[in-house]
Amino acid sequence: MSKGWESKSVEEQQAEASAAKPGKAAGDQVSAQAEAERKRRIQALEMQRERVLSERTSSPHRRSALELALADIERELQQLGMLIKL
Repeated sequence: MSKGWESKSVEEQQAEASAAKPGKAAGDQVSAQAEAERKRRIQALEMQRERVLSERTSSPHRRSALELALADIERELQQLGMLIKL
């Protein structure tokens, strides 16, 4: 008796499902991975931006450093096309 669908591992099920889709080329997978990495980078930058914005300091040197960090983060977000002006 052959193995049923339920007894296969998750990896096997996913491999068979992706192999069954003829429109799923290697280029599509690469672009999907690149898009996922881009989204992770945007999320990390947004978290850094929120942290910098939430910091309060009376030191002019620290404030200057935070402003420079914020400018760098916003520049990188803008390059990624995701900066939302508040």
